[in-house]
Amino acid sequence: MGKTYERIDGRLRKFIESQPVFFTATAPLSEDGHVNVSPKGRAGTLVVLDELTLAYLDFGGSTAETLAHLRENRRITLMWCAFTGPPTVVRVHGRGEPVFRDDPRFAELLGRFDPSADGSALRCIVLVHATRVSDSCGFAVPLMDYQGDRSLHAEYFDRKTDEEFATYCEGKPHVPVSLDGLPALPLPLPPRP
Repeated sequence: MGKTYERIDGRLRKFIESQPVFFTATAPLSEDGHVNVSPKGRAGTLVVLDELTLAYLDFGGSTAETLAHLRENRRITLMWCAFTGPPTVVRVHGRGEPVFRDDPRFAELLGRFDPSADGSALRCIVLVHATRVSDSCGFAVPLMDYQGDRSLHAEYFDRKTDEEFATYCEGKPHVPVSLDGLPALPLPLPPRP
């Protein structure tokens, strides 16, 4: 039976921080807009800042739908599934906010992450202010073995300078604007602080 919690307490925090993958879900206000679900995974790229606030590092590599939706309406849901151990699904519904490289908070927020989690292709940090925290059974979630993070993303973007990454972003059609034409990642990409 699922429960709703007033905050991300010690047990929930431990569960969230121990999962190797989580999912983000966002949508535009338009009823015919594209709903977006994205997997996030690189180790150390999510932190629980306090009992109602999380943050994750947003890297380039595909589109920027999540950023566009957050800029338009701030609605976001994060979800974690237990693929090992007791069956559990945890969801945090909230209000998301992209903190871009030129935001004065960027450097301080980046300092809250393990330095090894930082890497090339970092576009922004997404702050999530929880409005609802809940869990439910994960009885239908399969058991799977975690083998490790894939290194392909980091290896590909580590070969690019920050200037080359900025050029890469400018060349992708759905990075400055979403599939639905919403403003996404502001370009030109500012240098890293």
